[in-house]
Amino acid sequence: MTKTIAFYGSSLLSAYWNGAATYYRGMIRALAKRGYRTTFYEPDVYDRQKNRDIDPPAWAEVVVYDGTVDALRKVAAEAARHDIVVKASGVGFEDDLILQEVMAAARPDALKVFWDVDAPATLAEMRDSPDHALRRMLPSLDLVLTYGGGDPVVAAYQGFGARECVPVYNALDPDTHHPVPPDPRFACDLAFLGNRLPDREARVHEFFLQPAASLPDRSFLLGGNGWPGSNLPPNVRAIGHVPTADHNALNCTPRMVLNVARDSMASNGFSPATRVFEAAGAGACLVTDAWEGIELFLQPDEEVLVARDGQDVAELVRTVTPQRAERIGQAALKRVLAHHTYDQRAAQADALFQAQARREAAE
Repeated sequence: MTKTIAFYGSSLLSAYWNGAATYYRGMIRALAKRGYRTTFYEPDVYDRQKNRDIDPPAWAEVVVYDGTVDALRKVAAEAARHDIVVKASGVGFEDDLILQEVMAAARPDALKVFWDVDAPATLAEMRDSPDHALRRMLPSLDLVLTYGGGDPVVAAYQGFGARECVPVYNALDPDTHHPVPPDPRFACDLAFLGNRLPDREARVHEFFLQPAASLPDRSFLLGGNGWPGSNLPPNVRAIGHVPTADHNALNCTPRMVLNVARDSMASNGFSPATRVFEAAGAGACLVTDAWEGIELFLQPDEEVLVARDGQDVAELVRTVTPQRAERIGQAALKRVLAHHTYDQRAAQADALFQAQARREAAE
């Protein structure tokens, strides 16, 4: 029997200022293959609807609502129609109210899930605010899923009263992220794609801009919102927002691509960003800043290059040949296709949902 999911998140249709888009799309599409039918509710905020990069998909229904409290309450009431009710973190519009309204509307027999796409930030908020809405409601929710974080994140959530917390990590959708021919627009020695955010900017300076400044004879490409107008080295070309449709070409063309974790993700570890799997799925040679747990996803020196600091990045740009870069990229592609696809993550989520349903039926 088809299970229906009411999913309240930031946006399925637009990746504009919305780093979770790839994760949402991969998970929901893969769950559809397993018989789940999802209705995704997203607010019309932050100009995301003006910057859609996919059409409404066949594998989910999308409901876009006005950024008003009245519209929020109307779509929250629709949670009562569904078997599983999911509130994601980081919607960006009245997050606490959405959580309260949708869980109040959910049927008593519905599975109630909080799906955290930024666990370090959420946990920090709960530590700082004893009256935090999620902190109050955790004991009444059936399940917390996170797209990153290892044992410390699980233990922290359980310490706040979560019944169960399980990481369901980012992954690859090989239908959307895969090797394509190189595109001259993205030719360079090292590329970084990521929005300019306060808790990542210092690390981007250390791992990307400083190496660029030290290697004036090499070329660097910077994609993402917020960077143009910065004081960039002359050999860094900033190209602004890169639509999802261009991600494969951006990953396939440079000699190497860089991943830089946000401060909180790096300190918690076990938090591979979507760009890690996007790059690996395109067969790119990925350089990542060091964080605990990377070897669970890609093997250092064989499937990924790990840099401890900007000097390491500069040394890799100087020394890694195109031939070695290609070998590493191909090894990464093989690894993620074998072990890290959204079909595999959806199987994990499906098993969790079914286990919860069996427990409730037995009570």
